[in-house]
Amino acid sequence: MAHYKAEQDDWLLVYLKYLLFVFNFFFWVGGAAVLAVGIWTLVEKSGYLSVLASSTFAASAYILIFAGTLVMVTGFLGFGAILQEQKGCLSTYFCLLLVIFLVELVAGILAHVYYQRLSDELKQHLNQTLSENYGQPGATEITASVDRLQQDFKCCGSNSSADWQHSMYILSREAEGRRVPDSCCKTVVARCGQRAHPSNIYKVEGGCITKLEQFLADHLLLMGAVGIGVACLQICGMVLTCCLHQRLQRHFY
Repeated sequence: MAHYKAEQDDWLLVYLKYLLFVFNFFFWVGGAAVLAVGIWTLVEKSGYLSVLASSTFAASAYILIFAGTLVMVTGFLGFGAILQEQKGCLSTYFCLLLVIFLVELVAGILAHVYYQRLSDELKQHLNQTLSENYGQPGATEITASVDRLQQDFKCCGSNSSADWQHSMYILSREAEGRRVPDSCCKTVVARCGQRAHPSNIYKVEGGCITKLEQFLADHLLLMGAVGIGVACLQICGMVLTCCLHQRLQRHFY
C-alpha cells in the first residue's frame, strides 16, 4: 500500500511538473506579447502623446514594457525551477508572479481610469493646443504631433476646420494667409492651407477629437485585454507553483 502511494505521489509530481512547464511556456509567450504591445504603442504611436494633457497613456505603456520584460525573465527562472525541482527557486518564482500580477493590476487601473476621462480631456485640451500652442516658438514637438495627427487620421481641427480660425498661428504673420495648416490638405504642398474648400482639405464630421478618441480607446482596450490575459495565466501559475512546492515537500520529507 505504501509502495502504491509512493508511485501515485511520483506520478502526481511528474504531472504537475509538465503542467507547470506548459503553463510557463504560454506565460513567457504572453510576456513577449505584453512587451511587444507596450513598445509598439510608444514607438509607433508616440507622435500623438504630445497632444494629450496627462501622461497616463504613456505611463500605462511603460508599465506594460516593464511587466513584459519581468515576465520573460521570470519565465526563464520558471523553466530552471521546474527542471531542477528546487523549492527555493519555486518560491522566488511564485513571488515574482505575484509582483507581476500587482504591476499589471496597476497598469489596468490606470488604463481604466484614463479610459473614463479620455473624452473630457481631449475636448478640453486638444482645442486649446490648436489655438494656443500650434506653430509657436518652443512648441515644435506639439506642432509636429498635430500635423501628424491630421494627416494620419485625415481630419482638420479639433471639432472641425473652423477651429483654426481662432488659432494664434493662423492669425499670425507666419501663416502667410493660410486659413488652416498645410497638414489639413488632402495633398500637402507649400501654402495649400490658404484654400479651405472641401475639395482641398479634410472635412470630417467630429473633427480630430472623434478620431483620436477612438484610436486611444482601442489601444487602451488592447492593453487591458493583453494584461488581463497574462494575469489569468499568472493566477493559474501561482496555484500550480504552490501545488508543486507542496508536492516536493511531501516527496522529500
